[in-house]
Amino acid sequence: MTCTLLLIDDHSLIRAGVRALVADIPGYTVVGEGADGEQLLELTLTLRPDIILLDISMKRSNGLDALETLKKTLPDSKVLILSMHTEPHLIMRALEAGAHGYLLKDATATEIEQALDALRSGERYLSPAIAHTVINQALVGSKSAKADVHDNHALTARQLEILRLIVRGKSTREIATGLSLSIKTVETHRSQIMKRLQIYDVAGLVLFCVREQIISLDD
Repeated sequence: MTCTLLLIDDHSLIRAGVRALVADIPGYTVVGEGADGEQLLELTLTLRPDIILLDISMKRSNGLDALETLKKTLPDSKVLILSMHTEPHLIMRALEAGAHGYLLKDATATEIEQALDALRSGERYLSPAIAHTVINQALVGSKSAKADVHDNHALTARQLEILRLIVRGKSTREIATGLSLSIKTVETHRSQIMKRLQIYDVAGLVLFCVREQIISLDD
């Protein structure tokens, strides 16, 4: 079954480039395009795409404001941010606003496919190139929002290993290959991890890992 995509970016050349890359990825097709955030809600309601690729810096409107409006109206929408920005506050705001993934515009075709596969499977995706930035931002935030959760997560050694890979932006397929596990086994562990921690977004998992010293800035 083909996964439908909506592309929102104010640069026609960027849209053309992404469209060309998607054309070479089996199982995906771009069904609509928009040039600003004002068109995001209208096109989403009309086309009902499976995944929305959204820029956050556009001339006529702010992509993040548009994302927040979209999530209030259609909270189940899957949004993959496609941006050139690596500023910590923008990345964290996008994740907190409901984005399921954050991908840099210089990403390779392989990484775009991994990101789309992750969102299609109900996962989150964080570009490895900005993982360090997100961890650092979470560490800064944890200084003013400490939580007494030490030793209360009850995760197994294998689940901790998988958790570390998730917050580094690895896809289920990459984790399964790297640990010599089946994709189904990794998906089961991922579901159990989130259920035990009661955390269902990348930003929250990263913050938890930093607070619990499960992952550090040197990892």
